[in-house]
Amino acid sequence: MTHTDIIIVGGGLAGLAAAHAATNRGRHVLLIDQEGEQSLGGQAFWSLGGLFMIDTPEQRRMGIRDSLELARTDWMGSAQFDRPEDENPRKVAEAYLEYAAGKMREDLSTLGMRWFPVVGWAERGGGHAHGHGNTVPRFHITWGAGEGIVAPYVEQALAAESAGTLRFAFRHRVTGLDVTDGRVTGVRGEMLDHDHARRGASTNRDVVGEFAYTSDSVILTTGGIGGNHDMVRKVWPVDRLGKPPKKMVAGVPDYVDGQMTEIAKKAGAGAINEDRMWHYTEGLTNWDPIWPNHGIRVLPGPSAMWFDALGERMEAPCLPGFDTLATLKRILQTGHEHSWLILTQKIIEKEFALSGSEQNPDFVSGKLWEVLKERTFSKGATKAVEAFKEHGEDFIISDDLDDLISKMNELTPYAPLDPAHIRAQIEARDAQITNKFSKDAQITAIHGARAYRGDKLVRTAKPHRLLDPSKGPLIAVRLNILTRKSLGGLHTDLQSRVLRPDGTPFDGLFAAGEVSGFGGGGYHGYNALEGTFLGGCIFSGKAAGDNA
Repeated sequence: MTHTDIIIVGGGLAGLAAAHAATNRGRHVLLIDQEGEQSLGGQAFWSLGGLFMIDTPEQRRMGIRDSLELARTDWMGSAQFDRPEDENPRKVAEAYLEYAAGKMREDLSTLGMRWFPVVGWAERGGGHAHGHGNTVPRFHITWGAGEGIVAPYVEQALAAESAGTLRFAFRHRVTGLDVTDGRVTGVRGEMLDHDHARRGASTNRDVVGEFAYTSDSVILTTGGIGGNHDMVRKVWPVDRLGKPPKKMVAGVPDYVDGQMTEIAKKAGAGAINEDRMWHYTEGLTNWDPIWPNHGIRVLPGPSAMWFDALGERMEAPCLPGFDTLATLKRILQTGHEHSWLILTQKIIEKEFALSGSEQNPDFVSGKLWEVLKERTFSKGATKAVEAFKEHGEDFIISDDLDDLISKMNELTPYAPLDPAHIRAQIEARDAQITNKFSKDAQITAIHGARAYRGDKLVRTAKPHRLLDPSKGPLIAVRLNILTRKSLGGLHTDLQSRVLRPDGTPFDGLFAAGEVSGFGGGGYHGYNALEGTFLGGCIFSGKAAGDNA
């Protein structure tokens, strides 16, 4: 069969959500992916599984008062929409907020998803009520992590395949869109040789044939550009963030290369906000990599001291967990691409989490006892964090501060640190920590975090002096820039229809997920609130499947 109702290009979360919605309408779907069946689910599989939802039972049980109005204020203060082309991104953002405060949890619960009872407080923002950041915790970690989000959609896809409404075409790389009388009528490309590399690893690009399929509609769900660092640098917003880093670690597999966006643009699609992006400042070089240059993000709690490459303690809002892009800009202003955390063993045990399903087997298990055993009752940090401490090239451990700094200088001799200056800053901080009053913004943030029951239970260490030997040893962690998400992309409307550069619909073409800036061509604006990446894939994928 060479003709079908809908062709979906990309087997990640957005593609699976689109397939679910389309097959539920009785549409026949062909789902194409250049990777093998082992990579079904795409990047979402590797995620921690956090979802941005509003006024949920989980929030209320934790004493969190949230509302659509408060979430809208946070989102718009973070997005800072300021371009004429932001009209559709703003509309999609408004629609997503209504969904996240309404049917989202019910829809996902119906699919079988459940959430960890402690709601996380990610991306706390820049310090102004009207500006960037989450006023309250909204980060709902799904039981099963990213695997737990992908699995129900895969199950639905396999059921649709059995019912004859969905077919897969793995190892098919789309190289062009066919356009007839101004309408997208199909796709063409190359069939790649089989490759049984494990999920996420690089696969061959050996061409063994060609293909061409026609359809009534085509949905693109092929992700962003985070695995293509040359493209990241090409669209890097130098005016806003400074020069792009020469060295970055990759938060996504190398197949996340942005090529489908270029193919769509060549065919006549419009793209907007491609200079908006979301890269993390807390990247570790993975000691056990799956894909090339594999990086893992640290999700730090509020207590570690954060120093730039020159040894200056970073000021608010450049604190752990507060303002990602402000911190990225601040780090790059030094002329270097790394920064340092200095903390204690007690802090790392309570506060260090690593992003990714493979780093969180307790959450993947879906069992509360496994989480408590790993994070509350076990000695030391989580097994994944302790493995990085032992094997990771970015970790330094010592009982003595001067020795710690000496080893830090050995790791980055091109940016030597002054031991006396580092010690003076730590001692000044330590002098404030034992008092319930403080002029130190970070210590105020620590007290604020511990006022939230969830953070006090699982995410924030009891305040103590870094130089207290009973809390040691001391740990230094070199942090790298980690590529991750594209906040702009193909310009779409509320129905996930792709628009031409003049703003008119490109008939027959739809897009969802990161390739469309998670909806609209950039529904985050300049800043993300976290949990909005997976949520955006689900929301925009559903819209595409409902309307294609």
